Amino acid sequence: MVPPVAVSPLIKTARWSALLLGVFYGKQRFDYLKPIAGEEKRVEEMEKKAREEQERIYKQLSEANSDTILK
Repeated sequence: MVPPVAVSPLIKTARWSALLLGVFYGKQRFDYLKPIAGEEKRVEEMEKKAREEQERIYKQLSEANSDTILK
């Protein structure tokens, strides 16, 4: 097996800098997207409630229409 090669300090610094910049960018991006995702979730919940209400009304109407003498 070949012994490990010494890595240049410039390369080490560049790698650590890239890592830290990536963490910083990720945090900024998360903070930017979090309120947008919250708004989307709120809208989806409202749409779900409206859809469930429509389904409930449809079910009641279909049950009311099915209660006839001609069964």
